[in-house]
Amino acid sequence: MEQEVEIFEIISHCGDARGIAYDALKAAKQNEIKKAKELLKKSQKELDLAHNTQTKLIQKEINGENLNMSLLMVHAQDQLMTAISEKNLIEQMVDMIGLIYSK
Repeated sequence: MEQEVEIFEIISHCGDARGIAYDALKAAKQNEIKKAKELLKKSQKELDLAHNTQTKLIQKEINGENLNMSLLMVHAQDQLMTAISEKNLIEQMVDMIGLIYSK
């Protein structure tokens, strides 16, 4: 049961991180670059929480605890990887938008 709670924590934090990252992109498109960068920091904090939970699960497995590799676990890993990738791409887009507006 505890493993399922941790899996849902990963999924939840990833969803929050992605939503906040897209809010940052929206802010950047409105030339609110400072706000966008603040939102990206907030998004990263959510990703850090998700990653920390993932690390706990990995450590449990390394220490010999038998973890169930379920479709839900695979989904959580997919959500984390996707959220990290999207946030990194949005960071680059915010930087590009900032350069465009500064000219």
